[in-house]
Amino acid sequence: MIFGRRIIYLTFLVLLLTTFVLSHGNRVVAGEYADLPASAQETMPLRTGDKAPRFTVRTVDDEPFVFDPDNLERPVILISFRGGWCPYCNMHLSELRTVIPELKENGIDVLFLSNDRPELLYSSLKMETQEDIDGLDYVILSDANINAARALGTAFRTDKGLTDYLDKKGRDYAGSSIGNHNALAVPAVYVIDQSGEIVFDFINPDYKVRLPADELLETANNLLGK
Repeated sequence: MIFGRRIIYLTFLVLLLTTFVLSHGNRVVAGEYADLPASAQETMPLRTGDKAPRFTVRTVDDEPFVFDPDNLERPVILISFRGGWCPYCNMHLSELRTVIPELKENGIDVLFLSNDRPELLYSSLKMETQEDIDGLDYVILSDANINAARALGTAFRTDKGLTDYLDKKGRDYAGSSIGNHNALAVPAVYVIDQSGEIVFDFINPDYKVRLPADELLETANNLLGK
C-alpha cells in the first residue's frame, strides 16, 4: 500500500513538473513576441528611402540563408507572402511567373519569403501554382521564425480565428510562424538597389491586395535603370 502511494505521489510530481516547464516555455515565447503589433493595420514597416535590414532565413533544405544588404552582388526584390495555404498568395505567385524571367535576365535577384516551415515551402502550394512556377527557379525561403518580418517591420500577432480556419481546412501549419509564434507577416514587395537602399515598397494590410506583376516589372526596371 505504501509503495503504491509513493508511485502515485511520484507520478503526480512528474506531471506537475512537466506542466510547469511547458507553461514556463510558453510564457517565454509569448513574452518574446508580445511586442508585435496586434494586427496588420498596426504594423510600421520600413519604407522607401530606408536601409534594408540584415536577416537570416532558411532554405528548403533547412540551411541558413543570410540576407546582407551591405554585400549585394545585384539589386534584389523581396516578396513576402503568408504561406502555401493562402489562396491569394498562390494567385500572386502564379501571376508573377510572367515577369520573373525578365527580371532575372535584367540582373535582378528575386527572393520570396514565406511563413511556412522549410520543407513545406513548395509542397504546400496549390498544385496549379506548382505547375505554373515549375522550371522558373523561384527562390522561396522560410521565415518561420519571422526574423525577416520583424526586421522589416511587417510582423504582427495572429488570432485564434486563423488557426481555427487552418484546422478546419486541414492545413499543416506546425513549425510555421503561426505554429511557432502565433505571428504572420504582412504581404510586401521591396525593391532594393545594390547599395542596400529600399527604392520602392508595396505593403498593404489587406492581404487580398497585391502588386500586379506588370507594375512590378515596370517599376523595378525604371528604378534600377534596366
